[in-house]
Amino acid sequence: MLRLRVKAPFAAFRHLTAGSYRPTAPFPTPSAVYGLLLNVAGIESRFDDGKSPVTLTRTGLPALELALGAVSMPEVHSLYQQLHNYPVGTTGRERAPDCKGNKYNIQPIRRELLSGVDLRLDVRGDSPTIERIRCVLRGEPPVPGHVRYGLPFLGDNNLLLDVLREEEDPGTPARWLVPASQDLPHGTLRMRLTISIDRADMTRTRSGIFTIDPDHTATPPDAAWVRVGMS
Repeated sequence: MLRLRVKAPFAAFRHLTAGSYRPTAPFPTPSAVYGLLLNVAGIESRFDDGKSPVTLTRTGLPALELALGAVSMPEVHSLYQQLHNYPVGTTGRERAPDCKGNKYNIQPIRRELLSGVDLRLDVRGDSPTIERIRCVLRGEPPVPGHVRYGLPFLGDNNLLLDVLREEEDPGTPARWLVPASQDLPHGTLRMRLTISIDRADMTRTRSGIFTIDPDHTATPPDAAWVRVGMS
């Protein structure tokens, strides 16, 4: 069992959307948190088969169970930003020479992000992976000769963490993410969050409807545990 505290001033957990409005999930998704843990553990999750138009997910990744808790709920904000892309068709093609090979279509979009992220993250399951995370938190390489790449981030690679540390038992009380039942009172927050993402076939992506438990507890309820991973 591993109990972590995660804090970040900003985060974003994007839905797969296109257009001028780019929303974020209102709470960290199990799939994104799993990716964060693999990053910390130094486990490469990406795979390029040289054929697919997108980077695939490596098979045989460690299976973990996660419980996510809000020490305090993040707030949702939005801002305007320039979106640079290569448009479909001939739109704006006359501007391509002026951009010297860079993306030549520019348009304003509105993008959501979260502020004030403060999480309890409990992890159980694959012991070698948990030990690799502990090694990194102690400032040691997860395996001999390992060379880290990049920094841990939450959603966008410029949204970095302020705090990532292991907590002593029983840990900071939190309101836990649990599956939403059909008899929840009207107005209760319900969120569709991704559990695992299949880049090759999006019909195999798993998601669930969740809510936040109203009570702060140091130990996550049984319903809070979500299984992630490919093995």
